[in-house]
Amino acid sequence: MKNQPPTRPDPRSAAVQNRRISYIPAFTPAELRARHDGWTPVRQAEFIGFLAETRCVKQAAAAVGMSRESAYRLRRKRGAEDFAAVWDEILGAPKTQKAKVTLETLLRRVRIGRYRPMMRAGRYVGTQKKADNSALLSAIARLDQLAPSPDEWDQAVLDDANEKGAWL
Repeated sequence: MKNQPPTRPDPRSAAVQNRRISYIPAFTPAELRARHDGWTPVRQAEFIGFLAETRCVKQAAAAVGMSRESAYRLRRKRGAEDFAAVWDEILGAPKTQKAKVTLETLLRRVRIGRYRPMMRAGRYVGTQKKADNSALLSAIARLDQLAPSPDEWDQAVLDDANEKGAWL
């Protein structure tokens, strides 16, 4: 029994239903094809807000004009890890180990930004969008590590010029 994974509490249980959520962490929505009737970043943030308010996937999806099934499909998509993590946090699922953040993920966060559903007295009131400056700084630091040092760069320029027969 010691090796059993932690069990998720039932989202319909009284303990989960009575827990008032006042703060939802910011997340990066899944990047999908642009469609007016699809899961836009704002619609994803609104879904998370209504999910925090109602604790019911079907009601939250209906509130944003989407189906329960499409919400679960979105949750399983590649790139929707932040969306799924916030969803789990709202419903009280045990914390899972975070995946390694790749440079591709950081650049996606820079491009899309972070969305944070705002709650007041347990009710969803709106969504705040912010640029993800920390992802930008992390991406720059990683790119800086990949760049050659100034000594190596100078030598690379000279080697390239010598190959092309240019005079410096």
